[in-house]
Amino acid sequence: MERPNWAPGDVDLERPSIARVYDYWLGGAHNFAVDRAVAERTLEAMPDLRGVVLHHRAFLRRVVRHLLRRGVRQFLDLGSGIPTVGNVHEIAQHADPGARVVYVDVDPVAVAHSRSLLSGNGRVGVLQADVRDFGGVLGSPEVSELLDFDEPVAVLMIALLHFVSDEEDPRGVVAGYRDHLAPGSFLAVSHAGYDGDEESAASREARKIYDDDVTPMTLRGRAELTRLFDGFSLVEPGVVRVPAWRPESPDDVPEPDGRFPGFAALGRKAQR
Repeated sequence: MERPNWAPGDVDLERPSIARVYDYWLGGAHNFAVDRAVAERTLEAMPDLRGVVLHHRAFLRRVVRHLLRRGVRQFLDLGSGIPTVGNVHEIAQHADPGARVVYVDVDPVAVAHSRSLLSGNGRVGVLQADVRDFGGVLGSPEVSELLDFDEPVAVLMIALLHFVSDEEDPRGVVAGYRDHLAPGSFLAVSHAGYDGDEESAASREARKIYDDDVTPMTLRGRAELTRLFDGFSLVEPGVVRVPAWRPESPDDVPEPDGRFPGFAALGRKAQR
């Protein structure tokens, strides 16, 4: 296929990526035919999947607004993906033009488009890195020169940690960032998963397509997500289904059966 002018030259046009498939589900245009094909196949298996993704995005907006009300003005968005309307810097800098944001993603298309979009905004940084390398991320110039870790920072892991397997130690990854944060900092997480045997046949079919064609996912339940917040005090309402975290409109409420396939929470690092 012909390479779009926004795609870096080293991107494999025949291999789908997490960021570009997600971009397609969100209605974005920075994706390839191979991304759209696998995205459509998963939607055929699980038609409400796009709505699930939009709920994770809505949680991001709600939690950033909540953090701004709590006085947070520094954000580290890990696994940030391809920019779409309602990004962290748009919300934060609308409230306070001095707010600072660093976006981190491993996908070169996400990073290239972010850098192009944010050129000239000196209070926003973009870093291409694997978020599991917390030492490399935290020690990078993009992060260390823009964020002051002697003051509260909000670390955002939205729809991210289900791509970190148990063998890759998600608790260790979270702890690596936590230990670098000042007391009073925050961690926001949304995560795909179910409790017990809730997962439907449609979800299992969609997940198999995604696991085979994009990357494996590890679903985790409420108790597993709670353990990721070791060292943080959970902010009310604690670990809940994604749409149930401080809903702001009728569109934010969970499905009647309460089995939304994912959980979300916000934690605050304890004061010394």
